Amino acid sequence: MAPVDPCSFSSAARCVTRHLNLKLRVDFPRQVISGSVALTVEALEDRFNTLTLDSRDLTIVSVSANGQTAKFTTGPKHTFKGSPLEVTLPFDLNRGQQVVVQVVYETSPAAYALQWLSPAQTAGKKQPYLFSQCQAHHCRSMIPCQDTPSVKHTYYAQVSVPKDLVAVMSAMRDGQEVDPEDNSRIIYRFRQPVPMPSYLIAIVVGAMESREIGPRSRVWSEKELVDKAALEFSETELMLRTAEDLAGPYVWGQYDILVLPPSFPYGGMENPCLTFATPTLLAGDKSLSNVIAHEISHSWTGNLVTNKTWEHFWLNEGHTVYLERMIGRSMISEHFRQFKAMGGWKDLQDSVNTFGANNPLTNLVPSLQEVDPDDAFSSVPYEKGFALLYHLEELMGGPEVFMGFVKSYIQMFAYGSVTTDEWKNYLFTYFKDKVDILNKVDWNAWMFTPGMPPVKPQYDTTLADACIALSQRWIQAKDQDLSSFSESDLKTLSSHQVIEFLSLLLHEDPLPLTHVKRMQEVYDLNASMNSEIRSRWLRLCVRSRWEDAVPLAMKMATEQGRMKFTRPLFREVFNFDKYRDEALRMFQAHRAAMHPVTAGLVAKDLKVDASSTTSL
Repeated sequence: MAPVDPCSFSSAARCVTRHLNLKLRVDFPRQVISGSVALTVEALEDRFNTLTLDSRDLTIVSVSANGQTAKFTTGPKHTFKGSPLEVTLPFDLNRGQQVVVQVVYETSPAAYALQWLSPAQTAGKKQPYLFSQCQAHHCRSMIPCQDTPSVKHTYYAQVSVPKDLVAVMSAMRDGQEVDPEDNSRIIYRFRQPVPMPSYLIAIVVGAMESREIGPRSRVWSEKELVDKAALEFSETELMLRTAEDLAGPYVWGQYDILVLPPSFPYGGMENPCLTFATPTLLAGDKSLSNVIAHEISHSWTGNLVTNKTWEHFWLNEGHTVYLERMIGRSMISEHFRQFKAMGGWKDLQDSVNTFGANNPLTNLVPSLQEVDPDDAFSSVPYEKGFALLYHLEELMGGPEVFMGFVKSYIQMFAYGSVTTDEWKNYLFTYFKDKVDILNKVDWNAWMFTPGMPPVKPQYDTTLADACIALSQRWIQAKDQDLSSFSESDLKTLSSHQVIEFLSLLLHEDPLPLTHVKRMQEVYDLNASMNSEIRSRWLRLCVRSRWEDAVPLAMKMATEQGRMKFTRPLFREVFNFDKYRDEALRMFQAHRAAMHPVTAGLVAKDLKVDASSTTSL
């Protein structure tokens, strides 16, 4: 039977993993994790005797089933899926019967899920650091498993690490002890009693400390950042309670935040019990903490109710953006929600422009047959998904009414995985008295047509008007008008509005060089520590061909590795003909320090062969 998930070799139609038991040893000198995983697998058909697991660059030492030796073979390597691990059980199972399959294995130093940092790449500069990033399909390079979001399981883990380091995972902490086999090491234990997909398994090992920031929350990071992070994320419990009021009880027990070293490629990652966050969120004024609201929202949409395959990724992200903005509405105002939605629409336009309006990857539900999910990653599932939900909210009777549906959808599909069809069928069931309105929605245009959505929402512009007015003043200004600008222009704007002001300018033709120089004189944007402001400002400067901005743009692109900033900054410098070679040189110089996903995508942006140092 063919796999249901085009990104996985394993067939969730034949069997499902119910539980993983991990015994892992983290080896920094060799940059490998070795150990074993015991998978409790349930047959979904009679006479079941061959198990296919996903693996990528793993060395398989042995396989057993209920303690008996099992034969195994590793199939040919696929470009991004890795290799199928075919296990022949020494006996047949009937439907509903379970078997414990233990695989003893070791990861490769090049495992896609793992980034090994040298002490020099950390804030403390003394100890090495390891973190994982399994979304979308990289868990298979860390653990042989059914690496598909259609399969959910609980897990237990014990992890042996050097005694100077601390291990944390996407699970509840369950004690620690000196490693009985090596007293220079400590074993940390973890349990995750809530079923979850493999992409949410996460591990971090480093010289970390934690601070309590709420009754069920701690913040973790290297000691150099931990107090700053505790201050930045002090509103976490309030956000959690607000989310519970909207979406129902928080089922994961603990909600901790881990601030990673700068090379982490995303803003945040919603690993259960342990949200990963980029240090680029530490603005000093809590202004970027809406990323935490987004990751908190994933506790319901994504982690509790999960897309069945990556083709339905919008179910995770569109609903999460919707819930994140509803949290913003509750904590700040409806005007703020509208304002953030406007910014999201522009992000969507940027993605559509980057991919091309006819690119099928801009479909809300793209086909990922032989497409690497990493290549499909963009703001499309987030913002096109949100735009559809917002459109439905308007049709169905407003935010309170539609949030009632979202909450009911979460309860209906909790602990499971869903497709777009299942979501849509439930939408029609829930709003059974409004089916005539739902039938008028152009579902094909929304779901399966590339480019911008068929309906452009009319968002309230109250908070955007000041940004629009200021951006228009700069666009229309002649050189003799530049003296009319002063630092007071930004005094009444929030940091969110400054971000929007710069975003508006990035959607226009490049400003004359005289203008951006004057902008720096009066606003001193070079001094901004807000990464969202800084990245947009530097892109604006490079686009206006201000040569002084090129080294600053390259510095920001390489000092941190968040793809949202690193990729556009590299692209801007690469498109400045005079500095194209400089962009390539900087990429090659910093490539080894980048996360593998970031390095691969920047290589594509710069038209560099992903496996070598030559330009295509």
